[in-house]
Amino acid sequence: MILYEYPFNERIRTYLRLEQLFRRLAELRQRSHPLDHHYAIQTIFEIMDVASRADMKSDVLKDIDRQKLQLNSYRGNPAISEQVLDGVIAQLDNCFIQLNQLSGKTGQTLTENDWLMSIRSRVGIPGGTCEFDLPAYFDWQHHSEEQRRADLLRWTASLEPLAASIGLLIKMLRDSGSAQKVVALGGQFQQNLPQGRTFQLLRLRIDSAAGLIPEISGNRLMVSVRLMRQGTDDRLHPAREDTAFELTLCA
Repeated sequence: MILYEYPFNERIRTYLRLEQLFRRLAELRQRSHPLDHHYAIQTIFEIMDVASRADMKSDVLKDIDRQKLQLNSYRGNPAISEQVLDGVIAQLDNCFIQLNQLSGKTGQTLTENDWLMSIRSRVGIPGGTCEFDLPAYFDWQHHSEEQRRADLLRWTASLEPLAASIGLLIKMLRDSGSAQKVVALGGQFQQNLPQGRTFQLLRLRIDSAAGLIPEISGNRLMVSVRLMRQGTDDRLHPAREDTAFELTLCA
């Protein structure tokens, strides 16, 4: 099965991009080869670019507050475990405190590191990080894997509160939806969205054996899915057969 996700607004789109980058960073950081650590540094710069909006931190803090307010409204509900509720709220509180303690924009402390910024200025140039361009960086790549990993952990420490906050918010958003089985008749599917609820994320799970690729579009009123298949000419062509898949709407 392959899971596709489609955000309904720019804020969730940014969260998903950051989540993907943080996952990549965590994976590359644990590896040992200098090339993996090169791409880990490049990923750090991508995170800084995506999270550089001045209102990024305030948006995340507002979302945490919003989730806490909603969860506290469930107190006294016999169907809700108070112990589980307290645990989730404690996680939100911890994320709020850790993120709120950071001053300035995400990655601001990294911009004060001249050595890192010299790499950042060259990394977008094809082949721009060769040893004759950045000899100090070339030397760092010859350090032991333990030293390189320790440096990466030190540099990314200021990014961890944002990573944890976004990870928790996205998890809670995903958990808010209920999956339903639907069928795309002739490769096409449309569904009007219930009014009175603001959906933020669509999740689509489809059997990989079908060899189909969903093209998803949506707004606050409806969602549309068109199933495509990659042809021998490496282009996408509409699929015409009826196909079942799983759809989840998260609010």
